[in-house]
Amino acid sequence: MPPDISLFTVTLLCLAALAAGWIDAVVGGGGLLLLPALLVGLPHTPVAYVLGTNKSTAIVGTTAAAVTYVRKAPIDVRTALRIGLAAMGGSLAGAFFAAGINSEVLRPLIMGVLLGVLAFLLFRPAFGTAPAPSGPVSRRRVVVAVLVAGLGIGFYDGLIGPGTGAFLIVALTAILHMDLVTSSATAKVVNVCTNVGALTMFAVQGTVLWQLGALLALFNLIGGMVGARMALKRGAGFVRGVLVVVVVALLCKLAYDQWLAA
Repeated sequence: MPPDISLFTVTLLCLAALAAGWIDAVVGGGGLLLLPALLVGLPHTPVAYVLGTNKSTAIVGTTAAAVTYVRKAPIDVRTALRIGLAAMGGSLAGAFFAAGINSEVLRPLIMGVLLGVLAFLLFRPAFGTAPAPSGPVSRRRVVVAVLVAGLGIGFYDGLIGPGTGAFLIVALTAILHMDLVTSSATAKVVNVCTNVGALTMFAVQGTVLWQLGALLALFNLIGGMVGARMALKRGAGFVRGVLVVVVVALLCKLAYDQWLAA
C-alpha cells in the first residue's frame, strides 16, 4: 500500500472498483472507470504500477462474473477456453510491448473502430437479440473467433485494456452468432484469460501494488457478481443498452485524452 495514500482516496478507489466490477460483468469496460481513478488517486506512482494494480483488481471481479455466467448461462465452455488460451498469449505479448507503444497514434485508430461499433449498434437494433443457434458452431467460425477475439483483442487488452469486454462481446456476437447475454458470458471467460496473461507479465516485471490491489479486488468482486446476475435476469436488451453507454463513454474519454488533456 502506498504510504502517502489517504483514507478518503482509498474509499473513492474502492467505490470505483465496485462500479467497475459491475460494468465489466455486464459488458466489459470497467477499466474505463478504474484505471483513470487509479491514475488520479496515485499521481506520484509510476504508470506501470498503476496498470499492474488495475489488472490485479480486475481479474477477481471478472473471474467471479465468469463463474456466475458459466453456472447459469448456456455457454460453450470448450469454445470459450480455446479463444481464451489464444487471448492469454495475445495479452502476454501486448503487455510485453506496452512500454514502447505510442498512445498518440493508437487513440485515433481505436476511436475509429469504436465509432464503427457504435454506428453498427445504433443502426442494427436487432443485433444480438435473437436466440443463440442451438446447433454446433462451424470449425471455420471458431478459428476466426480464435484469431480475432483471441489473439487480436487479447493483444489489445495487454497493450492498453479499456474497452476489451465491449470489443469481445461485439466480435463474438458477430462471428459466432451468439445473443448478447451468451456473448457477454463467453467474453468473461476469455477476459479472465487475457487478465491472467497481462497480470503474469506485470508480476514478473514487479509492477503490482498487491496490498492495494487485494483491497480493491474485494469490491470489484462484489460488483462483478451483482452485474452478472443483473445481465442474466434482464436479458439482451439490457446488455445492449449498457454496451451503447460504455462505447459512448469510452469514445468521450479517448477524445478528451487526445485533444483536451494537457
